[in-house]
Amino acid sequence: MHVLSASMLSENDISYLVRGACFKIYNSLGPGLLETVYESALAYELKKEGCEVKTQVPFPVVYSDIKLDIGFRLDILVNERVIIEVKSVENLTDVHHKQLMTYLKLTGLRLGLLINFNTTNIAGSIVRIANNL
Repeated sequence: MHVLSASMLSENDISYLVRGACFKIYNSLGPGLLETVYESALAYELKKEGCEVKTQVPFPVVYSDIKLDIGFRLDILVNERVIIEVKSVENLTDVHHKQLMTYLKLTGLRLGLLINFNTTNIAGSIVRIANNL
């Protein structure tokens, strides 16, 4: 059991738990599956650690002074503090990084993790993206 309750975890603590879960999932399942498989497995592992985990979280976009009906969905939101975007693609591109940074700016959150499970090196495929507000 962790010394801190899940609600008291910092963004860095959550990032550490996510990295550990990613290694466990990758070593068990390997690369090449659908993103939804990794998303579900990651949510499961983080819930086992006592984290509050929401998947496919709808988030409206406000433009000017109107709320647009078309928003976006966060793949995973952990403890209302960290956004995780799960990918299973040949290569992460600039658009993946920019997408997560935009999500961070629109939500006002400080940390996002971009994770590509379709890789031969999971350690090098977990990217931290910080929003310095």
